[in-house]
Amino acid sequence: MYQRLSNSRYFAPLIAGLGAMVCITVLSALGMTTQRSIWLMAPFGATMVILFGLPESPLAQPRNIVLGHLLTTTIGLAVATLVGVSPWSMGLAVGLAVGLMLLTNTTHPPAGANPLVVMLAGEHWDFLVMPVAAGALLIVAFGVLYHRLISGHRYPTRWL
Repeated sequence: MYQRLSNSRYFAPLIAGLGAMVCITVLSALGMTTQRSIWLMAPFGATMVILFGLPESPLAQPRNIVLGHLLTTTIGLAVATLVGVSPWSMGLAVGLAVGLMLLTNTTHPPAGANPLVVMLAGEHWDFLVMPVAAGALLIVAFGVLYHRLISGHRYPTRWL
C-alpha cells in the first residue's frame, strides 16, 4: 500500500503541502506564544512553494533562502530610511534587491517582495532580525529535518 502511494503522482504534492502547512503553523504558533514578536511575513508563504515543492532547486538552498531574505529586506529598509517611501523608491528598492541577489548568487524569488513588505508596512530595522532572520533560519532548519526524515529528498544539495 505504501509503495503504491509513494509511486502515485499525488504523493509528492501531498508531502510538499504537508511540509508547508506544518512549517507555517509552527511559525504562526511561535508568533502567538511570544505575543510581541511576529514570525511570519507573506513572502515566507512563497518560500514554502520552493522549499517543499522544489527542494533540489538552487533557489531553495539555505544560502539563497537566508541571504536572499536578509539582503532584500536590508535594501528595503535602507531605501525607506534614506529616501522615504514613494512609487519611485519602491521600484528602486525592488530593482536593487533583484540585482543584488543575482550579483551575489543568492536569488530567492519570494525575497523580491521584501522591500515592498517593508515599505508598505512601515517596518523598522528590528524587522530584519524578527521575523526575517529568525524566520528564514527556522524555515531552513525545518526544511532540512523535514526532507531528511519525511520527504526522502536530498536537502540541501549545497550549503554555500
